Amino acid sequence: MPAASIRSICCIGAGYVGGPTMAVIADRCPTVQVTVVDINQTRIDAWNDSDLSKLPVYEPGLDAVVGRARGRNLHFSTAVDDAIAAADMVFISVNTPTKTKGLGAGQASDLRWVEACARQVAKSATGHTIVVEKSTLPVRTAEAVKAILSAKEQSSDGAQKSFAVLSNPEFLAEGTAIPDLESPDRVLIGGEHPEAIDALASIYENWVSPDRILRTNLWSSELSKLTANAFLAQRISSINSVGALCEATGADVREVARAIGTDSRIGSKFLQAGPGFGGSCFQKDILNLVYLCRHFGLPDVADYWESVVTVNTWQQHRIARTVVQKLFGTVTGKRLAILGFAFKADTNDTREAPAIRIAQDLLEEGAQLAIHDPKVDAEQIARDLKLPASSAPDADSGPTRAALSGEGTWWPSEDIAAAVSGADAVLILTEWQHYRDLDWSHLAPLMRQPAWVFDARSVVKPADVLKAGLQLWRVGEGQP
Repeated sequence: MPAASIRSICCIGAGYVGGPTMAVIADRCPTVQVTVVDINQTRIDAWNDSDLSKLPVYEPGLDAVVGRARGRNLHFSTAVDDAIAAADMVFISVNTPTKTKGLGAGQASDLRWVEACARQVAKSATGHTIVVEKSTLPVRTAEAVKAILSAKEQSSDGAQKSFAVLSNPEFLAEGTAIPDLESPDRVLIGGEHPEAIDALASIYENWVSPDRILRTNLWSSELSKLTANAFLAQRISSINSVGALCEATGADVREVARAIGTDSRIGSKFLQAGPGFGGSCFQKDILNLVYLCRHFGLPDVADYWESVVTVNTWQQHRIARTVVQKLFGTVTGKRLAILGFAFKADTNDTREAPAIRIAQDLLEEGAQLAIHDPKVDAEQIARDLKLPASSAPDADSGPTRAALSGEGTWWPSEDIAAAVSGADAVLILTEWQHYRDLDWSHLAPLMRQPAWVFDARSVVKPADVLKAGLQLWRVGEGQP
């Protein structure tokens, strides 16, 4: 199919990848009709809401992009079959979580929704359709997609169908998805059909320089996505392991990171010590890589990559243990304020957020948690913690008999001052900008003394915290 003939695009999946990606494509390609489909009516209604602040995905700048294109050539719908039938190109952008049971549980990707999409495309497509893998997929998933599509190349009414399958993995960082899409480091397209590759490249060439569009075979493209995330996650686990050593020896991980980051062979990115990586991709993709290595008879390679996830989990448990140790060995009945629940700033995504594991450890110790996040709602926190919210207790009453019995509870707080009132400690677990600018001289008198600030994101100004009479722990900072 010549590039010029792409006039209609359908994207199956209106989540964190599909929604922003299609919004930017529609914005930059005004002559192409772009329809994002999803079976979740509530999600589609949110994408169509006249109030752009209610979009189901929070990304800085996304509201403006959607506002320019929606209703012109960007559409959101639950009419999946109709959109597929009308499309020259169909993107598959559905969730591929780690399997929780069965063969490969805990490591392999659950591809049930990808297969369902492929079957729906096979059934509903008309004429020649380019099918683009946008979801993060294990290597050689395209084989399964191609097999499903090729079985339907003769439709029931005798009309001919044909398909070309491409891999076009996303390399977005949540919180910066719009600039990442508008000015990408690279666009990767893998496939076996040169005309199909050129057709997809022609879409991106509306705003991306051709020298940034990389062409590979299908398998290299699929593996490149997993490898990129594995390398980035590896850097995070590496600097966090060094941070623990810094705490033990009196070094400062920020100074170490600055020193090694100036080496041009290493670079400074992803060397910020913290509570570990989260989000929908890093852990899932590494575990997928581990599963593939074991499947192909490479157990030593699998063990190497699995250690990256092990260190990440260890870091989160370590932070929770540090809080307990600093608070006289117990947090039972004590009120702790958690600032930040999203896995990173500038997103409302909590998938694999470090705050989940840290909060669960503290709840198991009997802590009473006031949780504040500017973009994550209480219902999502309850789902992630697998524990319904309680009512906020009186901040001046101290630990109740029920609290001292060891039952951990939590409640949402829309106000930071309310969250820290009566608290023995504040934990900063997401690097939201306004946590950097807190007035500790105002907050400290609200807390129960002696009180601590546990800064897992290196966002506070230590002098301000100490001047306010609070004790401070910062990740990766040892005492001389």
